Order: sequence, then structure tokens, then C-alpha cells
Amino acid sequence: MIDYKNYWDKVYSKSEISKLGWYEEIPQPSLDLIRECNLERNSLILDVGSGVSTLIKSLIQESYSNIYATDISTVALNRAKNLLDAKEANKIRWIVDDITNPKNIFELKKIDLWHDRTVLHFLTEEKYQQGYLKTLKNLIRKDGFVIIAVFSLEGSKKCSGLDVKNYDHKMIEEYLGEDFKLKKHFSYLYTMPSGDIRPYVYTLFQRI
Repeated sequence: MIDYKNYWDKVYSKSEISKLGWYEEIPQPSLDLIRECNLERNSLILDVGSGVSTLIKSLIQESYSNIYATDISTVALNRAKNLLDAKEANKIRWIVDDITNPKNIFELKKIDLWHDRTVLHFLTEEKYQQGYLKTLKNLIRKDGFVIIAVFSLEGSKKCSGLDVKNYDHKMIEEYLGEDFKLKKHFSYLYTMPSGDIRPYVYTLFQRI
């Protein structure tokens, strides 16, 4: 059984941020979907598997003021803080936790937006998938939004040495269930720092 916390701590300890296989200088697809949600600037946004994502800085630059970044890796979040200046880093609530079996995340109030780029596809076992879904459903308020981006059916079957589960938008829709309405979906070809192409599917849902 993989110790995921230790695994990801090692990945983030030894890798240059800009050479990670999922690094985006500008997280444009996520930003485009977030803008479509028309959120108030004080809406509670949870970035799941935040790692060293540049999304956090982008959200600060767009004046969002209630941002929570969570990841299973302490190393990742510490490195993410270093991407920001001290004033910016202090605006973010950093939470080290396992999204599939959280201990700290449930202290949050109901959230307005759940953003996940690349976490769900790493959950290949049913118990982890169901743990993730339980956390999501416990946190998202009525009318709140969910953005999930994962490897598409045409995408890679492995990432960072781990097996992944591939999806299309219908599979994610079925997974979330009838409480969530699919608002938008699109395919996206992500170019890795290495130059390789990774097909993704991006989805936007709203709780009904």
C-alpha cells in the first residue's frame, strides 16, 4: 500500500517546480471556468491538491480574498508559499490534509467553489473515490460550483509513476450524481514542460 503523503513529499522535494509534469505558468482553463461562475470576490474557494499550483497567485491577482489551499504534501504547500511574497502567503489558508479521509478540512464553512486539477484521476481505488466524493458533498453549499480536470480517456494511463483512472465528462457526471448539474465541459491538450502532450477533460458543475 502506497504512503501517499510520503510519496508526494518526495516528489515535491526533488523536483524543480517549473519542470513538474503538471506545471502551468498560467492556469488559463481553470481561470476561464472560475470566471464563468461569477463569484463574489469574498467567496470561499477550495483548491484541492493545490501543490505548487500557480492558480493561487492568479486568484490573488484577481482579488479573491477567501482562498484555501489543501494538499496531502506538507512539502508542496511550503514550496507554494515561497512562490508568493509574505503578504500574499498570509492571505491564504494552508491546510495539509488527505482529501479522501480529512481531519482538518471539515472545519471549513460551506464552500462556494471546489477546484481540482489532477487529484481525482490518481484515486484508482473505490474507497478513495468514495472518500473524495463524501468530502466534496459535505463541503459544497447549494448552488456552489465544482471544477474537476483530469486525464481524458485518450490521456496518459500513468503520471509521476502512478496509475491513474481516465474519465470523460459523462463519467464524472455519473460519479458526482444527480445533485450536480453539468454546466460546461471541454477537452484540453496540455503541453508539459518536457514538450509532451497530455489530453485532459475539464468540467464545471453546479450543485442543485
